[in-house]
Amino acid sequence: MSRKTLLNSKDIEIILHRLACELIENHHDFSNTVLIGLQPRGSYLARRLAELLKKEYHIKNLELGLLDITFYRDDFRRKDTPLAAETSEMNFLIEDKKVVLIDDVLFSGRSIRAALSAIQSYGRPENIELLVLIDRRFSRHLPIQPNYKGRQVDAINEERVLVTWKETHKKDAVFIKLK
Repeated sequence: MSRKTLLNSKDIEIILHRLACELIENHHDFSNTVLIGLQPRGSYLARRLAELLKKEYHIKNLELGLLDITFYRDDFRRKDTPLAAETSEMNFLIEDKKVVLIDDVLFSGRSIRAALSAIQSYGRPENIELLVLIDRRFSRHLPIQPNYKGRQVDAINEERVLVTWKETHKKDAVFIKLK
């Protein structure tokens, strides 16, 4: 199995700043907006964006939640091995708020569909947007598109997009794994 580097840590840093600026452009002071990272992989991106918005762009009172979608997945009972659930960290209601769902890779759209179901447990948002680091545009099973994307990738069939974060793998990078 070989892999090709799509983004290095510098590329990711630039993309994070661009995504933060796009969010500020659309949500201004975030007074009615919450960021919600999808557990587990979207949580790294969500935390990184929240930190950047607070420290570099001086956004105050930014609410960040982490949402586990395990039991809302349509493949929950189809796998041979049980799925491991993460914890949801949602210390706020989303009633009438603007929600930005955050995940690392948009592939089939099934995780986002599960997130849309799970989020209803926390209220009825005014609207929901989607932010992803990588958009695999040719692999969608559902009609779901991101509002914000770091990079669009045309990975095919057996190619897999792998995102590593310095918090877990000691460096930020995005690879395409070739089978």
